[in-house]
Amino acid sequence: MAKKLVLCDCLGSQSVDGKAIAEGCGLSCSRVYSSLCTDQIEQAAREIEGGDVIMACQQESTRFEELAAELGRDISGFVDLRDRAGWGEGNATPKMAALAAEAVLPLAMGRSVDVISEGTCLVIGGAQAIKAASELSDTLAVTVLLDDPDLIPLERTFDCVVGTIRNATGALGGFDIKFSQLQEIIPGGRGAFTLGAPLQNATSGCDIILDLTGGTPMFPAPEKREGYLRADPSHAPSVAKAVLSASQMVGTFEKPLYVRLETSLCAHSRARQSACSNCLNVCPTGAITSAGEHVAIDPMICAGCGSCSAVCPSGAISYDAPPVETVFKRLETLASTYRKSGGEGAHLLVHDGEHGLEMISIAARFGRGLPAHVIPLEIDALSGFGHAEMMAALACGFGRVDILMSPKTELDVIEGQRAIAAALSGDESVIRLLQPADPDAFCEMLYDTPVTASGCDPILPLGSRRQITRLATKALQPEAPVLPLPDNAPYGAVVVDTDACTLCLACVSLCPSGALGDNPDLPQLRFQEDACLQCGLCVNVCPEDAITLKPQMNLTDTALTQQVLNEEEPFACIECGSLFGSKSTVEKITEKLAGNHSMFATSQAAKMIQMCENCRIQAQYHSTDNPFQGGERPRVRTTDDYLSKRKDH
Repeated sequence: MAKKLVLCDCLGSQSVDGKAIAEGCGLSCSRVYSSLCTDQIEQAAREIEGGDVIMACQQESTRFEELAAELGRDISGFVDLRDRAGWGEGNATPKMAALAAEAVLPLAMGRSVDVISEGTCLVIGGAQAIKAASELSDTLAVTVLLDDPDLIPLERTFDCVVGTIRNATGALGGFDIKFSQLQEIIPGGRGAFTLGAPLQNATSGCDIILDLTGGTPMFPAPEKREGYLRADPSHAPSVAKAVLSASQMVGTFEKPLYVRLETSLCAHSRARQSACSNCLNVCPTGAITSAGEHVAIDPMICAGCGSCSAVCPSGAISYDAPPVETVFKRLETLASTYRKSGGEGAHLLVHDGEHGLEMISIAARFGRGLPAHVIPLEIDALSGFGHAEMMAALACGFGRVDILMSPKTELDVIEGQRAIAAALSGDESVIRLLQPADPDAFCEMLYDTPVTASGCDPILPLGSRRQITRLATKALQPEAPVLPLPDNAPYGAVVVDTDACTLCLACVSLCPSGALGDNPDLPQLRFQEDACLQCGLCVNVCPEDAITLKPQMNLTDTALTQQVLNEEEPFACIECGSLFGSKSTVEKITEKLAGNHSMFATSQAAKMIQMCENCRIQAQYHSTDNPFQGGERPRVRTTDDYLSKRKDH
């Protein structure tokens, strides 16, 4: 059964053309109701009983879900047409059709793992920590860490220890803590409690940490570390909120696995030579660590910001909640449906589900709302919306991409991605990062921006992020052969100083993407620019410092084929004539070793330098001073020898 879109004009506050929306998005639509959540609740029930409906109202989703539960039915989904389209200015019908078409896209379910918290809680701080522990002791197994023994209470409903934390790792359900000078209470005796001998290297674990010290956070990006709660001890409301949150962190929780790692594609290092460290540099929580030739991601610490996915040059790390191809499909659906429904000059507004959604809702209810040509796209991780997604949006049919920044977004990451996309698109102005002070300023930014039409015929964004980026760039700048890019861009050329290069091919043996190659028949260094990640490993491993990187996007066909960066005349073996090595290298080695090294002291020995591998072995074997030559082999003993020896005795 096809899904049905149930429409409501919210007491006539918006104009809804059901027939036009149905034609644009391909869904069947109900008649346009006016008050489904109140006076027309019985009609809503009948629509829900019909099955497989999408309610075009996000505000009253809870009420409709409760109604569906009473009826024993399921609702396929909700889509907000009012705040994002109907309460704006202009003809919003094409945008409504686009939003409805996006709402019915099948979304792949992200992976997850269960996290178990048994409620062991470490509270750190002073007097406020003791008060918080008293409130939590009924629901959690609490231990208070104090730095002042005089604060130890007589209350024994929770444990108290004295000391300092040297190191802490982990997240909700699995914190590991190392202490210095840890002293436990001796509960017996009269008077104040006394302390045991200090322990230098004590370790312990807990499920929750409540930090009320007011000092430096124990972890980077503390607000993203699940299970770590922090509050200013002098601000009672903040402490109360943290205590309440801690009390609710008991049980089994579903932890999303935000990113997927394919170690075989990772260009972190080879043979202990460092290369790409983009993800390590941008991870705010420290969830990514080096693990030899590739990186490792701790899923318990990962907060799902998506920065690593945006900056990964090879695609070894990809956002997986949902998969990145879902974003490309949503972009294409929004742009094509809007265009099919008669919309022109589409602008994309990318926002998150918290700050951005609230800004749009307030602007719609109390301000001018979104312009009819501005199509919102809600993204869980703004930092994961990288240059590939920006380019895909422009090439799918959007004339402009605006990203509504959230206070929690890693600004430096998305600014770097915007700079790459701006260079690829050829227009600095079509991609903006919006940071309005309030909803009214937000509306002014959108309405004061001229409508910009797409600069190319729409593409179908299929393939990897690198493939889509190249496809989109060629669509937007078909006449540009080579585009210069900012530093740290994941596309570019390798420039070789041919005077310094000795064709040792160390770079070839370690190149993680196969962009650098050799010729088994000739001394050549070859390069395929489309495969280069600009990871820098070749620069680090080159013994002659002959290699530099040049960030650029080569849109010609030469980027897809191997090009010769350096080559030399091969040397012909003086015995058999077969080609091996390079002539300059063999001559240089001969000049340095012949007559100057004990192994090549004679002219006959020196000739071995100018022989191929097979001839060198033969010459060495037949030489009079062969180091592998042994003495005369002893005669084989037989049974007759054994018997004759016994007869002699």
